[in-house]
Amino acid sequence: MVSPQLYRRAIPATARISHWTAPDGWQLRRFDWPAEGNQRGSILFQGGRGDIFEKYLEAFAHWHGQGWSITAFDWRGQGGSGRLSPDPHVGHVETFDVFIDDFAAFWADWSSQAAGPQVVMGHSMGGHLVLRALTEGVARPVAAVLVAPMLGLHSPLGAGMGERLAKLLGGVGNSARPAWKVNERPATTATRQALLTHDPARYEDEIYWQSTRPELVLGPPSWRWVIRAFESTRRLRDDPRLKTMTVPVLMLVAEADKLVSPKAALQVAARLPDVRVVRFGQESAHEVLREADSVRNRAIGEIDIFLAARAQR
Repeated sequence: MVSPQLYRRAIPATARISHWTAPDGWQLRRFDWPAEGNQRGSILFQGGRGDIFEKYLEAFAHWHGQGWSITAFDWRGQGGSGRLSPDPHVGHVETFDVFIDDFAAFWADWSSQAAGPQVVMGHSMGGHLVLRALTEGVARPVAAVLVAPMLGLHSPLGAGMGERLAKLLGGVGNSARPAWKVNERPATTATRQALLTHDPARYEDEIYWQSTRPELVLGPPSWRWVIRAFESTRRLRDDPRLKTMTVPVLMLVAEADKLVSPKAALQVAARLPDVRVVRFGQESAHEVLREADSVRNRAIGEIDIFLAARAQR
């Protein structure tokens, strides 16, 4: 079997990159890597804010090698799925509902054709949106994996004060303007790499894709995105349907995460009826699947065990 590491900077020869058209005509960039031989099932993977699916090719190669077909798409407004702001480097959205609408329509199309069992995975913002979709009943996979899910934003002021401050600052003037200029979050001296991963080589993989495909690069979020992120995560945390959402969930939580709130993730996990939580300490930053081997291998192993138990034919 070909080593998954060989795919970190190369699109697999048997994979397809195309575009899927949303009901309103918007074009979303799509990745499909059909399984070869005996197919085990299908995985739909959704990345985080500013992500592109190329960042996860190494993880995709691992699951593909086990017989899974892999599909992913760039969220509207980022990667190769266009922009929602006149500034192509600002991650803007008017409402997170548009993400859910896209996911619901894509899921309906994909799930009608993809071989079962069907699994959905989401990292960071993707984890938030996946759980929203499950809770709102727009998708029904056999199992779900949430990796460092954005169920609350990392705010030194706390969620309530952070949301109020975002609305105060972002509500003046053009809310599509960038909320900050550099880094993944304001008021930090930590480098971007330190916020994402302890593995410099895997961090450089992302820089490689950014340098070879600069049109896919996204910068900071807009104030409107920040406001809507606070609102959407709060509403999900308060949603009574969490207690009746019966899709089995594996949640990987990085307790030293400086981008999303691990405390909020654990609080949400406590309300889900069928969930396994795996915690990582100081050894892991935000991008668990792109961390150093000791972290990444443990995460992949936990996902494999979960899929073997909960995503059988």
